Amino acid sequence: MRVVFSLMFLIAGVTCFAQIKSLPSVNVKTLEGNQFNFKNIDNNGNPIVISFWATWCKPCTKELNNIAEIYEDWQDETNVKLVAVSIDDRRSQSKVAPYVNSSGWEYEIYIDSNSDLKRAMGVSTVPHTFLLDKNKQIIWQHRGYVEGDEYELFDEILKL
Repeated sequence: MRVVFSLMFLIAGVTCFAQIKSLPSVNVKTLEGNQFNFKNIDNNGNPIVISFWATWCKPCTKELNNIAEIYEDWQDETNVKLVAVSIDDRRSQSKVAPYVNSSGWEYEIYIDSNSDLKRAMGVSTVPHTFLLDKNKQIIWQHRGYVEGDEYELFDEILKL
């Protein structure tokens, strides 16, 4: 029993510390249904925020709606780009475009209905937010959302 517990602890520790540093080459879909290789995300050397979310995830939509209210100011000050990646599966992906359109988000939206990108980036729960620097290297990430987390994210963006 002790050996099993030790092995589980070791595996969990390796999983937690083996973090991805750059974007994987994985295809996702645009809202229009076109294929897009996620490694090609670009913002001309400016910061990129990647937010994994789902239409059924209340904290996810709360976070993205709160950021939408101040996103224009963020862009004016830092030239940041936010990319929202929906993990809605094939059954619920038809809800993504109507939700995004009714929310008025000015983000790039992609759909990862097969969870290929989610797995490649080590996302286990949503919301999960990543911050990329000018070289598209992941320098910060955050899981979950509570009111006000968007200000912590903005502070990290300002550090760049």
